[in-house]
Amino acid sequence: MVGIAPEHAGRLARCAVVFEQGDPARTGRMGFWDPVGAGLPELPCGVVGEVELATAEGVRSLPVLWLSVTDALPVLALALRDRKDGGDGGDGGDGGDGSGQAHPAAVFWGAATALALHLASRGRLLPGVSAGGYDAWRAGPLDPEDVLRLRELATAAPPEALAVPVPGSELLPEPVGVLRSFLDAVADTLPRTAAAETATGRAAFAAVEPQHVPQLRAWAEEIAVGIDSGVRVSLTVRLVHGEENTLVGQVVPLVSDLADPTVALTAGELFDGAPHALGPLAQAETVRAVRRAATVWEPLARLLPVPRELDLTDDEFGELLGGAAARLRAHGIDVRWPDEAERGLTAQAVVGADRTPPTDLSSFIGGDGTVDLRWQLRVDGDPLTDRETAAVAEAGRPVVRVRGRWMLADPELARRARDRELKRLNAIETIVAAFTGYAEVGGEQIPVAEGPWLGALRALLAGSPAEQAVEQPAALAADLRDYQLRGLGWLVRMTSLGLGGCLADDMGLGKTIQLIALHLYRQEREGSRGPTLVVCPASLLGNWEQEIRRFAPGTAVRRFHGTGRSLEGVDRGFVLTTYGTMRVESEVLGGHPWGMVVADEAQHVKNASSATARALRMISADARIALTGTPVENSLSELWAVLDWTTPGLLGSHSDFRRRWTAPIEAERSDSGGTSAERLARLVRPFLLRRRKSDPGVAPELPPKTETDRPVALTAEQTALYDRQVRDVMAEIRSTTGIARSGLVLKLLTGLKQICNHPAQFLKEDEPKLTGRSGKLALLDELLDTITAEDGAVLVFTQYVAMARLLERHLRERGIPTQLLHGGTPVAKREEMVRRFQDGEVPVFLLSLKAAGTGLNLTRADHVVHYDRWWNPAVEAQATDRAYRIGQTRPVQVHKMIAEGTVEDRIAALMESKRELADAVVGSGEQSLSRLGNDELADLVELRSGE
Repeated sequence: MVGIAPEHAGRLARCAVVFEQGDPARTGRMGFWDPVGAGLPELPCGVVGEVELATAEGVRSLPVLWLSVTDALPVLALALRDRKDGGDGGDGGDGGDGSGQAHPAAVFWGAATALALHLASRGRLLPGVSAGGYDAWRAGPLDPEDVLRLRELATAAPPEALAVPVPGSELLPEPVGVLRSFLDAVADTLPRTAAAETATGRAAFAAVEPQHVPQLRAWAEEIAVGIDSGVRVSLTVRLVHGEENTLVGQVVPLVSDLADPTVALTAGELFDGAPHALGPLAQAETVRAVRRAATVWEPLARLLPVPRELDLTDDEFGELLGGAAARLRAHGIDVRWPDEAERGLTAQAVVGADRTPPTDLSSFIGGDGTVDLRWQLRVDGDPLTDRETAAVAEAGRPVVRVRGRWMLADPELARRARDRELKRLNAIETIVAAFTGYAEVGGEQIPVAEGPWLGALRALLAGSPAEQAVEQPAALAADLRDYQLRGLGWLVRMTSLGLGGCLADDMGLGKTIQLIALHLYRQEREGSRGPTLVVCPASLLGNWEQEIRRFAPGTAVRRFHGTGRSLEGVDRGFVLTTYGTMRVESEVLGGHPWGMVVADEAQHVKNASSATARALRMISADARIALTGTPVENSLSELWAVLDWTTPGLLGSHSDFRRRWTAPIEAERSDSGGTSAERLARLVRPFLLRRRKSDPGVAPELPPKTETDRPVALTAEQTALYDRQVRDVMAEIRSTTGIARSGLVLKLLTGLKQICNHPAQFLKEDEPKLTGRSGKLALLDELLDTITAEDGAVLVFTQYVAMARLLERHLRERGIPTQLLHGGTPVAKREEMVRRFQDGEVPVFLLSLKAAGTGLNLTRADHVVHYDRWWNPAVEAQATDRAYRIGQTRPVQVHKMIAEGTVEDRIAALMESKRELADAVVGSGEQSLSRLGNDELADLVELRSGE
């Protein structure tokens, strides 16, 4: 962040945001305001002031924190990522770390930021002069697709994003105009470097401070008009023989029809009166185009007043081969190179060009060794010798003779021939180059050519499972499955190299036993012995202790949790602690020598700036392993946080990662591309092992799983309550805007889901009659009668603890043994409840989805009931995996209850038929639906018959 701490950035992302235009555009400001009045952080880079804002309660004077566009961009990008990642829940105890749901207005401006950066990445930036006479870059020219995207985004603008009323009224400003001004503001902040001066030939357009340049207005307008003129002027480069058997350059202007490029002739032919179909203004437009080109590259002025051909000096030819041609193309003038001289001479960065990799690469990775990165000149991919490279460097001409062929050599190529050494790469930098094909030099990504060093590293880190196979440790009281043995080999390889990694197998595939095996394997070897610290959610302490005692009998295991915790005498075995305890005891844990640290359910530290993540980074160890059943590769921020802990430096700093990977990948997603995403996948693949239950050969012994939607009809009472809730709350929604409307939408959806569950839940009745009032409850009774009669066991998930208590009471009255686990259940009681269920003492286990959706091993169940839907397929799948995991021997039936004709029905259909859209729309639950328009919302919640 630029001047903004991560915790402040997270807090600002939850604020509403408005944009105030400026002249020039880059002086515009972003205003952050809190509709609920919770206060704003004090920042050295911001200014707080009272502003009249249009709110749901009318125009009010509220405090607003103003930031420059430059300072605000990272916050807006964070808000957009938070929206796509579904928020950052932390591990239940990290309040104040900046986690939480981004405000819709911040998300909107985050999306606008993404559009602005997308335009900039495509070079859609034009220099201009503002209304006040200042230098100002603007976004453009826009393609029809860009205009459509801008209008679609403007249509989605929440009222809080436009809350500064039109002067003299209470009306909100027109969103397209404000959005267009914001795109220009972003465009005006980006190119403020020496490259901007090179591209325009004007120092003002590289300056950060506004420059008053009204004299450049005509020049800027000519550039804009020139892009859309009726003819297009390009420059053809010819080679003519000079002195001493050399070739020199000559430029010939070529004039073509903008609408039909096949209609073309040289400028000399045009002015000599040759027949053409370019129109009566062709000569005037050509002169204007050449004059405009001469403002970009001064030697072209010699083509005036009547453009014909232009002989170039060697220096001028070198300039054209270098940056001049690129500047001309940026102004709509292409440069065409001659066929008789080839551009096959290239310079590529090569790792370790002068020596072969060592036979023991492990020592290189685990030590402090470095390897050289240098330029290597090549002709059509074939490396030049040192003598040939020296000849290119000494020639000092834009056209050189190489291996009997004339080659174009721009000044940068000649410089690389002279100054071949780039830098020394450390182990991590070399690994990055091996898997991405790029190395960073001075903040720039340099393509790196293939070579023995990179090939050897890839072979070491990405070898086949057979190459990584190891014998399981003798002390392990179990026989590892084939895929688990391959996982152990991978873990051994990564930890022995000092690299760490993330084991992201599907839930239920035995990550715990693979880590226990790794610990035992390391204890068998002198150089890797030492205690292992396991950090996990409190609910998993018992499971870890039980698994260690079962699979590693005789291995010491201690809990560092609760009162009387101590590390005294710990020099071997396992120490188990929770994320909350680790956060409090980070100094104690960080001061103890560990052989290995394991972060289980590592998604709990996906917010790298949280107190939990910071505490984890304070604990040093010879090896770091993250465990998660959540596919972290689907969330870039989580991916960075996990791998930056396991293998520091692999993905660079967070800001570098956002710049190098996140921004390009987001842009490519919108363009249906994928080059950056594929490169990132190649880089992280060796460090992240993920197997799914559905993968061939992973878990063939798992029985089948059948998922069934269970539609149920509403009772007459539910129908009446549902219709009344829709009618009454929709009437309020239609007459309300802003934050108040969002609250009403959430009230509507929550109420409808509770009505679908049971009227007693919605009405909050103290001693309700339960039977005969809910279609879901009636179906649950039928299912339980069948399941218990067959000596089965069932998990019943609901997201509402209140509903779970109603079910517990109902089943108790029916005489069905049951137990309830929710977020307030103590750890010791949780473990006892899991034991009782697994031992068959209780056939029905009621669970709060949020408290029990991960971490528990409940393979006694052969049925799973989702009493209500979480509206996120991944969350439901994780809950189902409490039963469908290694150790399950019976087929598993998954029952998803859906109230017919209701909002539940429509959401279920969306999740099944449009999975990708569902992820985007319902990934964060009801909050996302609050942004629907009134008609769309009414259509979603309307009670329909026959569905």
